[in-house]
Amino acid sequence: MTARAVLAVLIVAAGAPGADVATIIRGVENRYNRVSTLRVSFEQRHLVAGRPRRLESGTLVLRKPGRMRWEYSQPAGKLFVSDGKRVWLYSPGAQQVERARLKQADDFRAPLAFLLGRLDLRRAFGTFELEDSSGLIRLSAWPKSSRAPFTRVDFFLTAEFRIRRLIIHQVDETAMEFTFSNEQFNVPVQEAAFRFQPPPGIPVVDTDSR
Repeated sequence: MTARAVLAVLIVAAGAPGADVATIIRGVENRYNRVSTLRVSFEQRHLVAGRPRRLESGTLVLRKPGRMRWEYSQPAGKLFVSDGKRVWLYSPGAQQVERARLKQADDFRAPLAFLLGRLDLRRAFGTFELEDSSGLIRLSAWPKSSRAPFTRVDFFLTAEFRIRRLIIHQVDETAMEFTFSNEQFNVPVQEAAFRFQPPPGIPVVDTDSR
């Protein structure tokens, strides 16, 4: 489903009296545009037909502009790094490192790149839908571009506009769910955290040139 195929729907969130899409968007943008770095714990689930197939976890560090580091504790050694221009993905036991330009990466983590600059949800997404979900505010957003590597992103927000969960719906009709905890703003992060050095003997393959 693309933005062109979806009618705008607005359901006032029961947990946020009087809230509307504009209020929620403004609240999320104001919260995350105040920070230059963000550290948060995450759990990641690959969903097939709505059912989890795999659980992974670790720590995500973001630094504006454009940097992110997904360091996995489960499975240990897995790493996804962006220096603002390129992304690298390495998994234990893999025989290669995958590299791509950030704007062309089709990895499910790439949609979070919108957090890495000045957050402007209306620039990235064209249609929004708002409703209450188990005590959280769910803001669903459809991308403007039909070439996006995802079809919809569901943001699950607290009353303080903190992102507690994200579900990224992919073009193959699977989804990736992230649950976030221990959010920390403006923590010291060295630039070296966003540089990737391949393990000895492991080749780097440019996936955006395929």
